Amino acid sequence: MKNIQQLFQSEDGNITQREQLLGFVEKILTSMDSLKDPNKTMLGPIQERSANFYKEIMEDFEVPEEGRGMNQVVGELTDLMKGHPYHTRNFVTNVLPMASIPGVLGQLTNSLLNGNNLWDVYGPAAAESEVKVISMMSKLVGYDFTESFGYTTWGGQGAVFSGLRMAIAKQFPHAKEEGVPNNLYCFASENAHYSLLKSVEAVGIGSNHLVRVKAGADHSMDMEDLKMRLTEVIEKGGIPVYIVATTGATDNFAIDDVKAIKEMATTFEEKYNLKPIHIHADSALGGFYAFFNDYDFANNPLHFERDVLVSLQNIRERMQYISLADSLCFDFQKLGQTPYLTSLFLVKEGKYLGLLDLEDFDTPYVGNRGYGSYHTGYTLECSRMGSSIAIYAALLAFGKAGYQQLLANYVRVNLVFREQLAIRIPSLQVVNEPNIGPVTAYRYYSKGLNWQGEQSGSYMLAQVQEINALNASLFEVLGKHRDDVFFGDTTRVCTVAVSDSDELVPVAAAKFFSISPYTEVEHIPAMIDSLQQSIDTLEALHLETVY
Repeated sequence: MKNIQQLFQSEDGNITQREQLLGFVEKILTSMDSLKDPNKTMLGPIQERSANFYKEIMEDFEVPEEGRGMNQVVGELTDLMKGHPYHTRNFVTNVLPMASIPGVLGQLTNSLLNGNNLWDVYGPAAAESEVKVISMMSKLVGYDFTESFGYTTWGGQGAVFSGLRMAIAKQFPHAKEEGVPNNLYCFASENAHYSLLKSVEAVGIGSNHLVRVKAGADHSMDMEDLKMRLTEVIEKGGIPVYIVATTGATDNFAIDDVKAIKEMATTFEEKYNLKPIHIHADSALGGFYAFFNDYDFANNPLHFERDVLVSLQNIRERMQYISLADSLCFDFQKLGQTPYLTSLFLVKEGKYLGLLDLEDFDTPYVGNRGYGSYHTGYTLECSRMGSSIAIYAALLAFGKAGYQQLLANYVRVNLVFREQLAIRIPSLQVVNEPNIGPVTAYRYYSKGLNWQGEQSGSYMLAQVQEINALNASLFEVLGKHRDDVFFGDTTRVCTVAVSDSDELVPVAAAKFFSISPYTEVEHIPAMIDSLQQSIDTLEALHLETVY
């Protein structure tokens, strides 16, 4: 067994095994660093994979009869890095961050301890850091920390799903045992994340009971349409249980008006004698701009430029009201710059978590002792990763000011990107102009067409489809050069009306998503150059097709 024991951390803290572990970590870091190039977005050359790539893996790999030496294992890990996207200054594809050092160290600490966050007896470090993080973020958003609570979960999806479970339990406490009534409805903007679609399917409400509310010109939820949809559902015997307010949409950074949504929900509750409708702020991405809720904009202690300051104030105008939501979330693996998967679900009134809890006899080997006081039987997960340790480390290391500088820079580079894009490539037009944050969505137009005409609904269906096809071709061109500048794209940044049909048509757009701490204003001209080269390639291909 001695050789097997060498594959583990020591039990006595001996220097030999510690240095062995550190040596392997050093090799991995050295190998990774040797693959880095700040002007590229990949670790080493891009690895193109054939259509049969994964099938061949399935055919070729099985568990080895004898264990391989650790040097060989480290070599295999190094090979996995080759061609992997890396978050350099030119990585502007989507909300995929570089994991910060404090986040990595927190995750490493969690891995070394390997506690189960289900119960503080098994995971005291994670339990303690989780409560600290809950307190920190509750106070940041304006929740009463003596009433609020929450837990870390599996991404924004986990938070949306947990919020829905709670929404149902608040109105129907016995739904866990008796099942979900068949007349429940959920509401969200047409630009909301698809995690709610998964959630309504998973709890048994059904996707037909997810009401998509139209979005306005700024891509946020249209309040008049919400009013109409609520009325239709209620007067047909439906019960609204859940409204998801998107506070920072992934593709266009739309921020729904939580204050207006809360006021409308209250009005309907009083008018129709309804139980309170649970409002969840899907703040997985945009919620981090709550770090500016108490920023002194008058004195501007961090000396932000005027246009950046104005943009941050505009974001705060709506973000300051997320405390009105019954629950919300923070995906720290997004703008929190921690490793996957580090998400926090917060509940305004923590007592409602008890509606989701299990009875003691259902968890016979955890949490039913005279020792230990933190048992999370209300989470969907049974075994729970202690991801709060990474979150805690990041919050300590960055502090409010650190996050404010980072988040402001995302706004800064997007403002410059939009300005230079308009000057140098007018055929690429910004489609989320009212929304500033870390993302700019832009769309390619030819033949004198433009976003203003398309958004107004004056184009025919065939025209919009043709523009979509053209942009899909642009995505392919951009994708082939993603090792130089990795731009993002989406097949539905929003929808538009058309003049010859009643249907709303999805709008495809490319994206500039600032997520790396190394992306600065000085790098924007080279990115615009890269975009221009892609446009030239696209137009040349289009001419070849025509002629």
